[in-house]
Amino acid sequence: MPTDATPIPAHRPLHLPGVHGYADCKSLHAGESLNFYVSSDRPYRMSICRLGHDVERRSDDLAVHRFEPAPARVQAIHPGSYVHVAKGLAADIPLRGLSIECWVKPWTVETRQTLISQFDHPARCGFGLFIEPGGALGLYLGDGDVFRAEAQQAHGRLAARRWQHVAATWDGRTARLWIDGREVGGWPAAAELRPGPAPLRLGASGIEGQASVFLEADLAMPVIHAVALSADEVRARMALRGLQAATGRMVLACWPLREERGDRVADCSGHQRTGRIVNHATWMIVGPAFEASKVPEHANDGYDPLADPTRGHGLRFAGDDLYDCRWDATQRWTVPPDARPGIYVGRLRFELDGREADYDITFIVKRARHAAPAPVLVLCAVNSWIAYAATPFAKNVVDDPVWPRRSAGLENCHPEAPAYNSYTFHRAGQPCYQVGLRMPWPNASPNALYDPADSGFSQWTRLERKLHVWLEQQGYDWDIASDIDLHRDPAMLSRHRTVIVNGHSEYWSLPAVDGLDDYLRRGGNAIVLSGNSMYLRVSYDEDITVMEQRKVNGPDHDESVPSVGPPAGPFGEQYHSQDWARGGRLKSSGRPAAEVIGLETAGWAFADAGDFGVYHVHAPDHFLFKGPQPLGLAKGDTFGHGAGGALPRAIGHEWDLSVATLARMTHRIPAGASLPEPPGGMTVIAQGIRERPGALDAYLDYFSNLTESLGGLSAEMIYWERPQGGRVFHAGAVGSAWVVGSDPAFGRLLHNVLHDFGVRPGEG
Repeated sequence: MPTDATPIPAHRPLHLPGVHGYADCKSLHAGESLNFYVSSDRPYRMSICRLGHDVERRSDDLAVHRFEPAPARVQAIHPGSYVHVAKGLAADIPLRGLSIECWVKPWTVETRQTLISQFDHPARCGFGLFIEPGGALGLYLGDGDVFRAEAQQAHGRLAARRWQHVAATWDGRTARLWIDGREVGGWPAAAELRPGPAPLRLGASGIEGQASVFLEADLAMPVIHAVALSADEVRARMALRGLQAATGRMVLACWPLREERGDRVADCSGHQRTGRIVNHATWMIVGPAFEASKVPEHANDGYDPLADPTRGHGLRFAGDDLYDCRWDATQRWTVPPDARPGIYVGRLRFELDGREADYDITFIVKRARHAAPAPVLVLCAVNSWIAYAATPFAKNVVDDPVWPRRSAGLENCHPEAPAYNSYTFHRAGQPCYQVGLRMPWPNASPNALYDPADSGFSQWTRLERKLHVWLEQQGYDWDIASDIDLHRDPAMLSRHRTVIVNGHSEYWSLPAVDGLDDYLRRGGNAIVLSGNSMYLRVSYDEDITVMEQRKVNGPDHDESVPSVGPPAGPFGEQYHSQDWARGGRLKSSGRPAAEVIGLETAGWAFADAGDFGVYHVHAPDHFLFKGPQPLGLAKGDTFGHGAGGALPRAIGHEWDLSVATLARMTHRIPAGASLPEPPGGMTVIAQGIRERPGALDAYLDYFSNLTESLGGLSAEMIYWERPQGGRVFHAGAVGSAWVVGSDPAFGRLLHNVLHDFGVRPGEG
């Protein structure tokens, strides 16, 4: 996974306190090499460890390599997205007239931001159009030299979270500012105007030569004219709603932003002022003329966003956009060719507040490429680990960190460090559609816990390792891979007798979904120890360095009101920039999880540990309960819990139900939608019941609308002989992986499932 070798233009740096790091890949084969990238304000010692059988501590982690002690070395990050235009306006040629116009949707008006500029404070100040704190539209008209306070004025007021057309005009004598076709301010401005030698930027200006003052807004159809537009011309441009590019000899630059992917924006003026996007920004943003009624809410019925003439082309900027730290490599390690598959960490040990602290950089080691495969392949839900990677630059702690509910993240090490993820907004309120893979992910550390703190529950590495340890202790030969590996090579599944989907496996790409479906159609077997499974679609850029997902509000949501809950964006923005296909829930993308693995997401809870429920036997005569290791359970008996019903308990956090059960919970079918027929060949062998639902619970119907539970029924455990081929055992709950190794009955059940799927302990 190579980093972007092209340096970015000079950019305001942010220096981070503490110890932070990442590796250049999430998984690799034995015999291959990986680099580590560390920023540390103190000396540290680093080792490579294969995680042992003690999931709760580090007592038997095996150090397989130790590096020489490393000195302190802080590596800066450079957050903030904008467009850098290498060919600006001629620095020393005076302008006779100027107009700057664009459509803008500010996400906040509380901070100073730049719309379009050729301006570096304090020494190279040409022109700039700004949003001032409080929302006033500001204009600077200078001579390209040192800043002059009298050359800048601000008037009017922009509103947050709605599209507005803004323009600044200057005819050599008078400057005027316009918002939505109305003049909001004018003043004499007879001084000479020269652009100066500063870079031309969209969404940023410069401070001492470094890109800064970043835009927190969506931008559409930015244009620079060499003449002052008249009032009628300003209003005519506004009436076009950002759908028509500016033309004519007096257009110095116009960026229609039609690309909708990549890091280049073309200038259609003929002057070749092509721009380069720094720090990614966000494509596929609906413009001011978009009509939400054109997009179906619950079906993927052929709407093509690129063929919609009124959709428009917006580009979203954020002052905390960052998807690649671009640090220098600090350590390199080659995995021994005979290394055992499993989860490994680069463990950094250092002193913190007079105590010894650890910082783990988690990665997966797969079997050597040409080694014979194991009968079982365990998939790690790395997409979910990435999606939940809030506060990548979290403040270091000594004890096991407890991540709060809804993954708001830990305390940030710096107030300006990026802290968004797929469950939190950008700092200014923009929804998060993208997360970078070349970033720290401290939540993936094996010592990370998840609220409620007293339960010992986790939902990432620590959770999934329970199965890994059990497989080794029971003598099963197994391989490991990430769901990113499955995305890259769906055919990899054909090498294994059984595939286990483990943990909180929520985020799936279409190639991965199709790969699992194809594998099952050819007679494969799947064990799903997951809940909220295969729920949301993700995609990746070409280098697999950025993962994209799209959660959006409903078509009737008032976008002027800040959202609460998950960081959903405006309806219509559910189309990915990486492939232009519909995102959001996989069933809305035409690939329901129930058609592949039998169950669909049915809800979640974020309350106390006592809300975790257990399985109740529903079909005691099913062969999986009988042998070869009999469970000795009768109808209504419970399992999936610790001794005497204690924690860990399987049914909590998030869960899945069958189409038939979800149909009973669905009281309203949305217009244009329909309920599917329940699949044949499925047996519900146990029901996961939560007898103490909490105030923060959400039970969902088939269309993911809120509904009521059926007496606390939260999850179903199924055995499914798919009519289209393949067999699936689905446990239906995130917590099912949590009880592995703690409940003997659940362990015997797993033995029976593996036996039915042709897998025996001790065979390789």
